Amino acid sequence: MGGADSKLNFRKAVIQLTTKTQPVEATDDAFWDQFWADTATSVQDVFALVPAAEIRAVREESPSNLATLCYKAVEKLVQGAESGCHTEKERQIVLNCSRLLTRILPYIFEDPDWRGFFWSTVPGAGRGGGDEDDENARPLAESLLLAVADLLFCPDFTVQSHRRSAVDTAEDIHSIDSCEYIWEAGVGFAHSPQPNYIHDLNRTELLKLLLTCFSEAMYLPPSSDSSNTNPWVQFFCSTENRHALPLFTSLLNVVCAYDPVGYGIPYNHLLFSDYREPLVEEAAQVLIVTLDYDSSTSSSPTVDGTTTGTAMDDVDPPGPDNLFVNYLSRIHREEDFQFILKGVARLLSNPLVQTYLPNSAKKIQFHQELLVLFWKLCDFNKKFLFFVLKSSDVLDILVPILYFLNDARADQSRVGLMHIGVFILLLLSGERNFGVRLNKPYSVRVPMDIPVFTGTHADLLIIVFHKIITSGHQRLQPLFDCLLTIIVNVSPYLKSLSMVAANKLLHLLEAFSTTWFLFSAIQNHHLVFFLLEVFNNIIQYQFDGNSNLVYAVIRKRNVFHQLANLPTDSQSIQKGLQRKKKSPEPISRTNSQDGASMEGSRPAAPAEPGTLKTSLVATPGIDKLTEKSQVSEDGTMRSLEPEPLPEGNPPSAEVSHPQRDRRRLSSASSSGQWTPTPDWVMSWKSKLPLQTIMRLLQVLVPQVEKICIDKGLTDESEILKFLQHGTLVGLLPVPHPILIRKYQANSGTAMWFRTYMWGVIYLRNVDPPIWYDTDVKLFEIQRV
Repeated sequence: MGGADSKLNFRKAVIQLTTKTQPVEATDDAFWDQFWADTATSVQDVFALVPAAEIRAVREESPSNLATLCYKAVEKLVQGAESGCHTEKERQIVLNCSRLLTRILPYIFEDPDWRGFFWSTVPGAGRGGGDEDDENARPLAESLLLAVADLLFCPDFTVQSHRRSAVDTAEDIHSIDSCEYIWEAGVGFAHSPQPNYIHDLNRTELLKLLLTCFSEAMYLPPSSDSSNTNPWVQFFCSTENRHALPLFTSLLNVVCAYDPVGYGIPYNHLLFSDYREPLVEEAAQVLIVTLDYDSSTSSSPTVDGTTTGTAMDDVDPPGPDNLFVNYLSRIHREEDFQFILKGVARLLSNPLVQTYLPNSAKKIQFHQELLVLFWKLCDFNKKFLFFVLKSSDVLDILVPILYFLNDARADQSRVGLMHIGVFILLLLSGERNFGVRLNKPYSVRVPMDIPVFTGTHADLLIIVFHKIITSGHQRLQPLFDCLLTIIVNVSPYLKSLSMVAANKLLHLLEAFSTTWFLFSAIQNHHLVFFLLEVFNNIIQYQFDGNSNLVYAVIRKRNVFHQLANLPTDSQSIQKGLQRKKKSPEPISRTNSQDGASMEGSRPAAPAEPGTLKTSLVATPGIDKLTEKSQVSEDGTMRSLEPEPLPEGNPPSAEVSHPQRDRRRLSSASSSGQWTPTPDWVMSWKSKLPLQTIMRLLQVLVPQVEKICIDKGLTDESEILKFLQHGTLVGLLPVPHPILIRKYQANSGTAMWFRTYMWGVIYLRNVDPPIWYDTDVKLFEIQRV
């Protein structure tokens, strides 16, 4: 039958279904088979031929027919999984049912009355047609998920057959050990099967259905109770699924082994169509959804370092019930870590390669999913985190993240990307090794819209953060605390900042310490505290190599004097606030001496008008996101008890969230506007940590002035030379202990990740548009 006939027949069946007012018997195979038996429709055809309005009409007007359609389609998948899909016809039926369910499921989920349908048991719908009673009781959702799992390891359909010759009997799908059929070499599997694009296409279709099953989460509003687990994911990742381990390994390996360049040869992708990429994208999305797990509510699933033997060993504590999270947390072999890290770094760097060898590689679009995956790896597997930081390989993750942050800073539709990039850097910055690694010289010249500089990766990080703060859009303000916390965390280890980066830090201090900025919001002064902490750490612990920073501090000494003499009387506070009306821009680009941007770079562009974006829940304040740890002499850390603080002075900045802030601060006065008072200013001004810097200025300024007068100098190189050989030993106050603010898991970030991840998946699945125009509740879809 031709393609056109086939589509016509399928469409006829759909029309019959929508016009029948009477229930159709489940036994009426002649009717139901029209939907899958004789048709060859692509998933795009199914979406075109089954309009949303008709699915909703059947749901409202003949619910029993929609129920039977779902049940019959699942039954066909179960039969396919039972038989092993040996014929072309059976495979076609499985794919047709898979596409149909992918189309219908979102409309089941959007209606609260239907949500329990798949978790109910269908009378007489046992797996073997009613042989055993206990099998009969399996809910439809479980039958569907188990069938999909079986089908993903079906020889000659989704995996290579191991039969030697045509004479051998077909492999029995129930006796095969799916661990021998893992899709790609990598973690726990050494053999790389021959690529087979038909298998890749079939896997992709089944994973699309799986992702659609999991997407019920999109139809529930965000809740602070992150413990409500997704029943689909919970069952699929449980011991009920005998393929859990090989499937987890297949998904991870397929993603991490993917090389979009085309077998390492530049421009090769132009010669070969790439069947792998859709599979890799689907695998990455399924993987991050199965790993949606709130680690703050459970004992952490991390390993203590005693395991030896296979890739995942059983001697560890049992860990979470979610086997995917469990397996992820127990990977521990160096070569597995190396494979994962290299793979993620290769894929994250792909958009950067584009910039200096245009079109040499296929440009991938799933970097946001990769960032979520990398986050999960570091969060659930501390050994992986330590491995990442053990060598300078971490910089292969850092540079792409900084590239994305810089590129997305003006684009409102990419706020989520900005957040996840910053969260990852916050997590890494809690470890001493990260700060140490940043001292490596930065020589890769990725074209970025930042000033040209010569220096280290630390300089790159500071320059990009400065650019985000001074020329990002308004909605990034809640991230300022996080950005500065990262710089504070790494500052004690930075051996030598470039002059460009030193000037950027002082420019930020200048901008954040103007009276109108300090007095205009309850938490703004925290940014000044963070910056002073950075200067103190560098002066106390890394004075010797940091003559550029010391010189910049001396040049801008008036900023520190103004802070020390900040007026606290009502009249001055009012006067400070008046200035705000004159200069509405919070942070000017003036006197930041930006100079020319790097060659070949494009300026960060705002979103195109009309771009779709999904809303995000607010992230917790930095005091909830992190806990303070003190670094002792030997480099070990101990966490500090949070100390009680005076009113109006949270331990660190509350991340601002416009709606919430308006509510929170409106209680401060009847007019609904918070107003700064002399007591409030005094309460934090008295705590500004200025002693070290004032002592440094007191000692060095007279000496530098003397050199200038004696030698008639206007040239800074002589002064720098003097500062390089100067010392402050014995002249500064006793060094303060190093404080690190380490990221701590909490349900607020777990919920943020859930909304972000599903928002990305919603927007990225446009062909077919699985969830488009359905009534999702987890986020709002907005246009820029």
